[in-house]
Amino acid sequence: MKKIDQYIIKKFLGTFFFTLLLLIFIVIVFDISEKIDDFLKNDAPFGAIIIDYYLNFIPYFINLFSYLLTFIAVIFFTSRMASRSEIIAILSSGISFWRLLVPFIVSALILGVLSFLLANFIIPYTNQTMFAFENRYIRDPRRYSDMNVHKQISPGTFIYMENFNLKNNTGWKFSLEEFEGQTLVFKLKGDKIAYDSATEKWRIDNYFIREINGLEESITKGTSIDTLLPIRPGDFIEDVEEIKVLGYQKLKEMIGKKLLRGDPDVVHYQVKQYERIAHPFATIILTLIGVAVSSRKVRGGIGYHLGLGLALTFFYILFMQISAVFGIFGTVPPMLAVWLPNILFMVIAAYMLWRTPR
Repeated sequence: MKKIDQYIIKKFLGTFFFTLLLLIFIVIVFDISEKIDDFLKNDAPFGAIIIDYYLNFIPYFINLFSYLLTFIAVIFFTSRMASRSEIIAILSSGISFWRLLVPFIVSALILGVLSFLLANFIIPYTNQTMFAFENRYIRDPRRYSDMNVHKQISPGTFIYMENFNLKNNTGWKFSLEEFEGQTLVFKLKGDKIAYDSATEKWRIDNYFIREINGLEESITKGTSIDTLLPIRPGDFIEDVEEIKVLGYQKLKEMIGKKLLRGDPDVVHYQVKQYERIAHPFATIILTLIGVAVSSRKVRGGIGYHLGLGLALTFFYILFMQISAVFGIFGTVPPMLAVWLPNILFMVIAAYMLWRTPR
């Protein structure tokens, strides 16, 4: 590694982390001013605020803004190099423009790997402590469906309850239906259903079973029956933060569990899984775009570079969000929906680098 490589890597990473520290300090100050009433009202301990909340908030914040901060760091110090004619001097010394990109790519890879590790192996665990603090002292994001519960518990098997009480794990007007294709082959109805945590079984009172085999049909009635179902009372809770506390392996297991059930919201989990892999590549793509935009010496200095670059970054991030929505709602396959913005903007980055004067 040459001195020029060390110089660029040092400037790149130094600018990135310096900007990050300043932004973290500003965000924490504004966050404290917003949540101070909740802290005081709920008697949140000072130590818990600092250790449980804000120390665990920092990794999440770093990963959330890493792509934008990477781009700003590249624009800032590369524009300064161009304005001081350092890039012209480097190219005049015999170093090719493509060779000049090497330290930029190395720095982007370091930040990309950091983002991948944070998203998959660190943030899910720091989020657990942070969300536990929020649930206790700020707000509880969990909710559960207590009326007209309708779920698919396995492929072709659906349950319905008129209402469900999570406090005593009891539901009323229960029915279970099994289908083969579009044909109903089994139906179980009951006035009441209750979960026994000791045996992990469901007790159904005043049940009515209807079994259909072609033109043949059998009916069974009874006062009470115990049965195993691939669902627990906790599955009725909808936690909007659940995905954020699942590590890499647990997220894979959850996706497998939902695929086995035929749960339609598995697509949402698949999109988030692919995002944790695809999004770190944004650091490399935005770095290449940043170099292409800011390596030329133009009138107006850093303002022109920053304005053009932020516009491209805005559309990139917007496209990432819109594409993910299409993936979640099934319009586009999840993997394609997540990777499409990277593919498109990688082509744009390559074109901009090719057009960059050397």
